[in-house]
Amino acid sequence: MKRVGILTGREQTFPESIIRSINERGNGETVAEMVKVGGIRLDEPKRYDIIIDRISHEVPYYRAMLKRMALDGTLVVNNPFWWSADDKFFNFSLAAKIGIAIPKTVLLPQQDYIPDITSESLRNLEFPIDWEGICEYVGFPAFLKPFDGGGWKNVSKIWSLEELWHVYNQTGTLCMTLQEGIEFDQFVRCYCVGQERVLVMPYDPSQPYLSGMQYVNVENYLSSELYERVERDVITICKALGYNLNTVEFAIKDGVPYAIDFMNPAPDAELASVGEYNHNWIVNAMTDFVFKKLEEDFEAPEYRWTAMLNPAEKAPKPIVTVKAKTPKAGTVKTAKKTAEKKPKSKPANAE
Repeated sequence: MKRVGILTGREQTFPESIIRSINERGNGETVAEMVKVGGIRLDEPKRYDIIIDRISHEVPYYRAMLKRMALDGTLVVNNPFWWSADDKFFNFSLAAKIGIAIPKTVLLPQQDYIPDITSESLRNLEFPIDWEGICEYVGFPAFLKPFDGGGWKNVSKIWSLEELWHVYNQTGTLCMTLQEGIEFDQFVRCYCVGQERVLVMPYDPSQPYLSGMQYVNVENYLSSELYERVERDVITICKALGYNLNTVEFAIKDGVPYAIDFMNPAPDAELASVGEYNHNWIVNAMTDFVFKKLEEDFEAPEYRWTAMLNPAEKAPKPIVTVKAKTPKAGTVKTAKKTAEKKPKSKPANAE
């Protein structure tokens, strides 16, 4: 029997819906349930084939537990090792290098530090920061937001250098980015499942977060050409980052979709927030993904230690014996020496 665990926080409808959907399709051969854990031992046996993680970014114990379960081959959605290492500024930098339109963005030093950090600890830090140059590069309006965050927490729209200083001085030990504000004509949020299935959702970020009013139903919201580009960019981003469940947000200006947020490995999927159609889509898509992985008898991600835990048996190389031929008398020829030197590289027109 295959087992699928759901690790979740306060959300209600998505965990309930995905568990019910998997169990209905599983017919007793695949069972989904809420994960229950306590003290985790070093020799803990494997409990689940797949775990869908919705909360470990906020509970360090869960993150450590998931890493331990991955050691035994459990597929964790999303990969807890990469999720721990990832951040939004790296995402922006990577996406820009692979051809995704990204607003101009600057990573800022922290405003404050833990008590043991002194001025001597920061000898490598430029001081004073070239605030005028940063603002000239990014422009206004801009968004000041954490380099590693979510849920629209600690996000501020900035209109001037003075306002930037005022808000920045209240960010404490948070590491922040300043990003160009795209005054968009259209805005979409996109689910992506399995790095291949995409749902493009018209979205109004001006409405209160989790209010249920952000997701709007508009027929033919994007032109077919723009829709195809958004879909392609979503898949490109998620494949580059390795996320099997993610959302990507685009602010669209003059026909250009700027990706402004795409580190959402536990995206909102609550019925009251995303609406019935979007909720059902993500439940069904994730159910399909789970069964596809179980039917494929998937291989766990390749970690550095995998080869050490499961060393491949090296087959001995076959010994080939070549019997020398005895030349007939009078037929021995001297090998012709070649004086020509090998070219260091192919000629330019060589095929």
